[in-house]
Amino acid sequence: MLIGGIALVAAGRTAAWSALLGGLICVIPNAFMGLRIVAGGATNDPRRMVTASYVGMAGKLALTAAMFAVVFVLVRPLAAGWLFTAFVITQAIVLVFLVSDRDSGSSTTG
Repeated sequence: MLIGGIALVAAGRTAAWSALLGGLICVIPNAFMGLRIVAGGATNDPRRMVTASYVGMAGKLALTAAMFAVVFVLVRPLAAGWLFTAFVITQAIVLVFLVSDRDSGSSTTG
């Protein structure tokens, strides 16, 4: 939403709408993947956990591709630069949080 607000001020409604869609194209598939992994982790069966991870990742990729396709077919006008910028920035933020969370949990006690 922050990127959408910046786009609104910098380039208008079309840019803002495009940026918002780009962020959603990142967030929704990542949420799907996270929910699949959490559901698979509810069991103590390692095979189910791995399967849930694979299903989550495959679903994330499929959802991302489908959402990009739908946006490019149905949304007119579209500011593709803002769409991809918001997608990349949102994905980068996800990666930063994953790395920082991993680092914070790796401390050892003596």
